[in-house]
Amino acid sequence: MVQSQFIQDEQVAATQPEVLVKAPVLNQPVRVLMTYIDQFETGQPAILPVKTTEQLMMVKIIDIILADVQHGQLMIYTQTGIVTSKEPLIHFRQRLANSDFVQVSKHAVLNLNHLITLSDSFSGNMTARLTNQVKTEVSRKYVKSLMTSLGGLGG
Repeated sequence: MVQSQFIQDEQVAATQPEVLVKAPVLNQPVRVLMTYIDQFETGQPAILPVKTTEQLMMVKIIDIILADVQHGQLMIYTQTGIVTSKEPLIHFRQRLANSDFVQVSKHAVLNLNHLITLSDSFSGNMTARLTNQVKTEVSRKYVKSLMTSLGGLGG
């Protein structure tokens, strides 16, 4: 349970309130909370520009199902199709800056809002089934953080 408390401080600028997060450790739920706070005022953009070989496409973030690197190309699976880019996954993930997107392997990030099922796969990995019949493997290394993002389910 998250508790909040207000402390009046005349030395803090009215337009720039200060938020302090206290916790015993910096774990995933604390990181999610801090990301939410950081994004609160600016709000998350509704679209993300993605540079393809031909053009700059405006992709609705809510429509992104999965971003996966295949053969050196970033494949962005959306509700309406696939957008291909040369952008590195780490840069794309940083631009997303959205806690709904979780890294599930060194080459893939999925949108939790499009996750339908998870099933056991080979050697501790899992298979994620997403909207539009999109599937991806969840590497064993990332299973625990995915489960934490899903509300602390076992992992």
